[in-house]
Amino acid sequence: MPARNHKGDSSESGLEEKPRFESSSFSSTATDKAKEVGSTMSDKAEQAAGTVGAGMKSVGNAIREHQPSSGMLHNAGDAIADKLEGTGRYLQEHGLKGISEDATNMIRRNPISALLVGVGLGFLVAQILRR
Repeated sequence: MPARNHKGDSSESGLEEKPRFESSSFSSTATDKAKEVGSTMSDKAEQAAGTVGAGMKSVGNAIREHQPSSGMLHNAGDAIADKLEGTGRYLQEHGLKGISEDATNMIRRNPISALLVGVGLGFLVAQILRR
């Protein structure tokens, strides 16, 4: 009786060979899906920032329309409306990516100050969490 070669054709034994799991193909597909989901989430966040910006501008306009015509409350209303409208316009034009870029540039220009602020915030959070 001839010796069987186990590496040979599986059809000789009557068993079908099962497809092998390709881990590199799976990980590539999973990576692509994760990138797709991340990109979609990023797009949604940018859209939300634009929507928030439009809302801020609208609130600024409403404050301006309903403020007193003169006096201290008029001046305070103008200042608040200006800030809301400016911030809303910034969010609409630049979105979250613009905020991130501006923060990065500020940290690059002032690394020591940014480090001190970070340490201070870390200390503050630690104190709050201890309570």
